[in-house]
Amino acid sequence: MLNRFASPLSSLLDARADGHSLPAGLYTRDDVFEADLDVFFMRHWIYVGLECEVPEAGDAVVIDIGKISVILLRDDENEIRVVRNVCRHRGARILDAGPTVVSKLVCPYHQWTYELDGALSYAPHMGKDFDKSCRSLKPVQFKSIGGLIYICLADEAPKDIETLDEVMRERLAPYDLRNAKVAHQVDVIEEGNWKLTMENNRECYHCSANHPELCVSFVDLDFGFDPESLSAEDREQAEAHFAMYAERTKAWEADGFPSATVEQVRDCETNFRTQRLIIAGAGESQTEDATAASSKLLGKMTRKDLGDTHLWGHNSWNHFMGDHAVTAMVIPLSADKTLVRTKWLVHKDAVEGVDYDLHKLTHVWIETTNQDADLVARSQAGVSDPAYEPGPYSRFSERALDDFATWYIDRMRAHGY
Repeated sequence: MLNRFASPLSSLLDARADGHSLPAGLYTRDDVFEADLDVFFMRHWIYVGLECEVPEAGDAVVIDIGKISVILLRDDENEIRVVRNVCRHRGARILDAGPTVVSKLVCPYHQWTYELDGALSYAPHMGKDFDKSCRSLKPVQFKSIGGLIYICLADEAPKDIETLDEVMRERLAPYDLRNAKVAHQVDVIEEGNWKLTMENNRECYHCSANHPELCVSFVDLDFGFDPESLSAEDREQAEAHFAMYAERTKAWEADGFPSATVEQVRDCETNFRTQRLIIAGAGESQTEDATAASSKLLGKMTRKDLGDTHLWGHNSWNHFMGDHAVTAMVIPLSADKTLVRTKWLVHKDAVEGVDYDLHKLTHVWIETTNQDADLVARSQAGVSDPAYEPGPYSRFSERALDDFATWYIDRMRAHGY
């Protein structure tokens, strides 16, 4: 019988108590950061971008994740490709991070040249007997789910991505994200561990005290509450809200718009949750007055009263509304730094200043993201303090955090940690 040795991280994983936040070392240690990259960003499906970011042949976007760099591009046959950004000669990076337009992929070091499908077409001074056919750029497996690009860098990718695909394909179809465009993008580097970033996004316990702009269109009751803490009047309002919610969801689904909650958050490999939420106030969009920011609606949408279809993954969150969509991608940079990349999507034919106002489109989530960055930095400072000990999650408003922490521990153990 083979001996099995505990991972150096095992004691940290074992120390996590059910219903409580994670031990400090899981947020602060460099060896945990490396393990997180290995498990959650190299062996699971992660969201990295959108088909509409590369609408024409030759459009390319480079995304860096730890030591890994990939190129999302559209080839001459109008097909999406994702390839490793590593020249098959001596390994030089071919493209720099960010968007670009290319006719071919040319390594700047020795001009090895690749077609847009990744095939090596030109390698000077390598001799007549050099076989180019076995030196194509390494492909990355990917799935486009309603125009959202997910990649997996492992040889054996989790198969339960199919559930996410099956659920979201129908939900995203009316928005036709493949025919949207990125109207704006903002990168924010949060001074905190990526799990604190995700935890902060998983709850709205903090919303009313910190997000005045978002709370115009968000209904924080939807994210849970302690019924005994409410006054009789507040309880009556909550009951009225949920009665309206049930009625609205039933009507949306009867009209052909799937809306009910679907979640795959425990005992799974691919972690996601989706639900169509009511938008408060004017009920149209996540703007400062809850009215639509773009007069040209997304895709095949003909109405503005279909709420906010949200989609959470383990490195992303997304909001799809009639007039626009907001997507956010999370990439860990170090144990205490995390990149949050937010994109605002509108119909590809929408014109800034004519169909939409950029400030109105972006204001709520720019403010919310900056506010969240402050909260994550506060959390990182706190978990790094010797006084920190894991605290209990609210069973009313932080259930999703308990799900996330439990899934995190399970997946680490499943991969030998």
